[in-house]
Amino acid sequence: MFVAIGGIIFVRRQQLFGKASYLEVNEAEIGIGSGKVKLKANLDDLQIGFKFWTELTTRKIGLPLDEEHDVIVEVYNSWYEFFGIAREMIKSIPVSKIRASQTTKELVLISVHILNKELRPHLTRWQARYRRWWDSVVDDAAHKDVPPQQLQQMYPHYEELIAEMKAVNAKLVIYANHLKKMIEI
Repeated sequence: MFVAIGGIIFVRRQQLFGKASYLEVNEAEIGIGSGKVKLKANLDDLQIGFKFWTELTTRKIGLPLDEEHDVIVEVYNSWYEFFGIAREMIKSIPVSKIRASQTTKELVLISVHILNKELRPHLTRWQARYRRWWDSVVDDAAHKDVPPQQLQQMYPHYEELIAEMKAVNAKLVIYANHLKKMIEI
C-alpha cells in the first residue's frame, strides 16, 4: 500500500515539476494487495508534437525563408498545404485527450494560434493578390528567360510582402524549435 501511494506521489511530483511528463497514472498495478499503480508512457503528446514538428520542418513553413532562392508561389503552396494538414491533425485529437492532458491542450492552442493568428492573416492579405499578379506575368513571353526568383522581385509590393513573409516564417521556425525540444529530438 505504501509503495502504491509512494508511486502515485512520485509520478505526480514528476508531472508537476516537468520531469517525466510522459508518464501518467493509468490504473493501479504496483504495490501490495489492491493498492497498485500502473505507469504508462503518455506517447500521445509526443506523437502529436512529432507530427506537427515533421510537417513544419519538412516544408518551407518551418525552415528559414531564403528570398534569393525560394520561389514565393511554391512557399505559398507549402503554407497552404500545411494549413489543411494541421487542421486535420488538430481535428483528429480526441477531445478527451485535450481535456485530460495539459500538454496536448497547449499543443492544440498553440497550433490553432499559429494557423489563425499568424498564418491566416498573411495568406488572406497577400496570397490571392500575389498569385493573381504572378499568373499574369509568369507566362508572359517577355519574361520567359527571367528566373522565377528575379521575376518575383518585380512584384510592386515585393519588399512589404517579403518582410511579412519573413516575420511569419520566423515565428513558425521558433514554434518548430519549441516542438523539437518538447519531443526531445
